[in-house]
Amino acid sequence: MIQDILGHKYNLAYKNIKPNDDSIVLCYKKGYVCLNSDKSFIKYSDLLNEKIVFGFMVDDVSYFISLDDVGFTSYPINLFREIEPRYLGFIIITGYHLYNFYVNNKYCARCGKLIRPSVKIRSLKCTCGNEVFPTIAPAVIIGLLNKDHSKIMLTKYRIGYNNYALVAGYNEIGETLEDTVRREVMEEVGLSVKNVRYYKSQPWGLSGSVLSGFWADISDLDDNPKVDLEELKLAKWASRDEIEILDDGVSLTREMINYFKSGKNIDL
Repeated sequence: MIQDILGHKYNLAYKNIKPNDDSIVLCYKKGYVCLNSDKSFIKYSDLLNEKIVFGFMVDDVSYFISLDDVGFTSYPINLFREIEPRYLGFIIITGYHLYNFYVNNKYCARCGKLIRPSVKIRSLKCTCGNEVFPTIAPAVIIGLLNKDHSKIMLTKYRIGYNNYALVAGYNEIGETLEDTVRREVMEEVGLSVKNVRYYKSQPWGLSGSVLSGFWADISDLDDNPKVDLEELKLAKWASRDEIEILDDGVSLTREMINYFKSGKNIDL
């Protein structure tokens, strides 16, 4: 998956350091990553007086985040899915998560003043004492299985991502992740579930989320999905032979679909 940067080490510890001329600066616009024309990262020496904050390190390289728009070539943020080598995609999408945190929190929600990055930790701090940390939204991805585990429920969203996906949704206040699984399955396809079991998790900077994958079995006698057409345009049962989706090595959704297709043990 996108976070599996084998051979490289991600270090998120905050450092109060300044960039030098050769430092790499990750630059974004809403929905885009800004790179050189050859898709290489931008160096600090190529910028003017943009506002810069420290982001994180990969191996021994520090990556900074520009909080201003820059005049370089803009590529759709989904470039992170295909750029080579693959660990660069993780850098792009993790930087995008931080970029959105900083640019979406310019003013203090308590007093309305400009809020500034802390020099001690990765946060924004106001003179009124209010401190804001990066937002991480918990969500679930659900491999919903029929009674004999011969089929999995595939969905397609009404808008946005157009490929096959799994039942999914955000965790709400006061819910366990297991309760989120039960609620989202009922809301999206009108079925009740049992035997909810955890698979694995994934950071997903595109939506500022951490995704938790679960398997679940339907407990209804009637397995006919009652599709929420406000959110989905379709939901259908698919057998292993009917699945043509390949694991892209990026998303938890694709990995879970192909884990099912492979016939591996799902009674985890």
